[in-house]
Amino acid sequence: MSEQIVIVGFGPVAARLIDELLPAVRSGLARLTVIGEEADAAYNRVLVADLGVGRTTAAALALSDAAALIADGVDVRLGVRVRRVDRARQQVILTDGTTPHYDRLVFATGSRPVIPNLTGLNPDPAHPVLPAGVTALRDLRDAEVLRQAVSGGKRVVVLGGGVLGLETALAAAEEGATVTVVHNGAHPLGRNIDRGGGAVLAASLRNCGVRMAGNARSTGLEHNAPDGGFSALLLDDGSAIDGDLLVLSCGVRPRVELAEGCGLSTATGILVDHKLRAHHEAHIFAIGDCAEVRCPDPSCSECRTAGGPSGLVGPGWRQAEWLAEYLTLLAEGSAAASGEGSGEAAAADLADSLPELPMEKPGVIVLKARGLNMAVAGDNAAEPWDDEILTAGAVNGRPRLQIAQWADPEHGRYVKMTTRGGVLEGLVAVGMPRTAAELVSLFERGDELPADRSLLLRLDGPDQLAAPGNSDPARTVCRCAGVSGTKIQDAVVDGCSTVAEVSGATRAGTGCGGCHSDIKDIIEKYFQAAAAA
Repeated sequence: MSEQIVIVGFGPVAARLIDELLPAVRSGLARLTVIGEEADAAYNRVLVADLGVGRTTAAALALSDAAALIADGVDVRLGVRVRRVDRARQQVILTDGTTPHYDRLVFATGSRPVIPNLTGLNPDPAHPVLPAGVTALRDLRDAEVLRQAVSGGKRVVVLGGGVLGLETALAAAEEGATVTVVHNGAHPLGRNIDRGGGAVLAASLRNCGVRMAGNARSTGLEHNAPDGGFSALLLDDGSAIDGDLLVLSCGVRPRVELAEGCGLSTATGILVDHKLRAHHEAHIFAIGDCAEVRCPDPSCSECRTAGGPSGLVGPGWRQAEWLAEYLTLLAEGSAAASGEGSGEAAAADLADSLPELPMEKPGVIVLKARGLNMAVAGDNAAEPWDDEILTAGAVNGRPRLQIAQWADPEHGRYVKMTTRGGVLEGLVAVGMPRTAAELVSLFERGDELPADRSLLLRLDGPDQLAAPGNSDPARTVCRCAGVSGTKIQDAVVDGCSTVAEVSGATRAGTGCGGCHSDIKDIIEKYFQAAAAA
């Protein structure tokens, strides 16, 4: 008897899990049901802002084809929600009245935008319906709202200074909208970037045409537009920022309500062990933004310092790939032992032989726009003269932290390297694309920096030295999908001549989109060399 797998959620991470499970479905090892709340199959939410400013199409964002999945034998249910999960009967109760059975249940419910508690903006947090002129920019309908504002040259107010908010602001400003970013810290990206880097970043944003309103606390909204929609964001100092569209970019919160409703353990996300199994429930798994890897073993040193869900698509995709292999092994074990009473135990033993999913390393935050490049990673809060902080890290024989810092605010350039024993523990690079590429490569590999740190700064010097990290064909170009430059070049040699074609062949560029320019460079260099030959 084949295993019945039910996936709740149909976003980018679920789409990857489905793709990886298709061989098991086609061979009859597993039966797969996918439940999606939206009427559309999975698409890339990270690039919804690009769709909203007209830089891409809905077709280019698509990650799954529902008709093709159905043809492969997948039970795809769109536009329907799960009311609750009945763990005793191993069923999910849907809003259409059906009750699909599961042998294995996977939560891929993702996250929902945080809606701030402001006067004039008080929707039900479980099912937010925002007033006219306000969007959280999460789905295809939100993209259309932004498109109309940008194409009409309207005033856009972005509330929140995170990466997605800044990327939306930059894209909208580049396409002709008047854009103001409102955030309540001294500088944007306050949780990720140090003071110096934040100040240079804010100045660079202003130079790109984005108005910045820092240290601003919002209190409410005015709705004086002709259609009764948003007209101004009110601040606690009594001032107001006028606008035609308010984009909420105040972070996200994992969707755990279904898991909580059926008695699963949750913290920030659904608590799962290193095999992505829910605590004390071997039949249920969670992946992506809704999953928090923190095993029940109190002696696990990795989990003691683990954070919540990363909010990045790359780790979710790696979880999906690992879980597909695990579920396939379970299905194979169950099929092989179907005539024995110990089939379930045998299947579990087989799957448990799979190495555990490695804990994710700290992510790299990249911001790319025309005229602005930024990379941030690790802990970069310490300043060069914070002797107390720097020496406090030197315990149990560990080397002390060292800080190398360089700033050129006039030209929007800033670099900071936090090292221990010569190895990067944190970095900030603004306006230094080649230096940033090399630092990110060194950070991800855990390699030592050159003793003379100034060599890295010269990568962006007037002599236009090529960055070693960019010349290495084996380097990871797409961190979201884990695709190397070698694999991309192989795809180009095989006939791919556009970013879209390379993405279709390798999955590179299907995540945050930050590597699109790098993919384009590889394509252009190949055809330039071919033309010169």
